[in-house]
Amino acid sequence: MTAPDPLLANCRRLFLRDYEVWINIGVHEFEKRAEQRVIINVDLWVPLALSTPRADELEEVVDYDFIRRTIAQRLSKGHIHLQETLCDELLTQLLDHPKVQAVRLSTAKPDVYPDCAAVGVEVFRSK
Repeated sequence: MTAPDPLLANCRRLFLRDYEVWINIGVHEFEKRAEQRVIINVDLWVPLALSTPRADELEEVVDYDFIRRTIAQRLSKGHIHLQETLCDELLTQLLDHPKVQAVRLSTAKPDVYPDCAAVGVEVFRSK
């Protein structure tokens, strides 16, 4: 996969694929009473100059746990109405990491309609 922005050509892409969570999300009353399955995908771009390990140590790179921890912290805050809001908040928090140059993040609700795989939102931003 190529970088969506030519300025990210000298970056390493880290990703979290198909992370399934059950959360309270939605604007309808029935959505406020029960959790829904949401699939989260994240791509982070980190400049090679900031992410090429010299001593094969975890501290030299962006740890995958950072992505999961950031998501878990936001989800622990409770109900959210819109996927757009969730995506924007997560993107901002992930982009705050000093080594991260860009983030692409999507959320998908796979159980909304019986005649499609999912409905969702994707956002991309670079510094």
